[in-house]
Amino acid sequence: MRVEISRTYRLESARRLPRLPADHPCARVHGHGFEVEVVLVGETDPELGWLVDYEDITEAWAPLAATLDHAFLNDVPGLENPTSEHLARWIAQALLPALPMLAAIHVRETPVTRATYRIRAAQDHD
Repeated sequence: MRVEISRTYRLESARRLPRLPADHPCARVHGHGFEVEVVLVGETDPELGWLVDYEDITEAWAPLAATLDHAFLNDVPGLENPTSEHLARWIAQALLPALPMLAAIHVRETPVTRATYRIRAAQDHD
């Protein structure tokens, strides 16, 4: 059975977007309560009846949370311009080795905005 599952995590982080004009509010240091949704797609294990244990996702997430939570994102290597789009890609690249069924990362910086980085479409993943 083919399924899609996800687990959501929160990060409290500060950043500034250095490539914006100086008068843009996001060019100044500011913080966000990010929500990060980790999405996996694949076939369930016929014996266990699930795709992966949610705890396995949390184990893969833990080192990233230790790096990103309550951090100044601009100081994280690879996030010198920490837009939500770049953050989603950075997280996906970090998680993919541990979670080969990873399909997408959604990053919300506010309740009404979301950036998505897709590794593959649901129908493309085997």
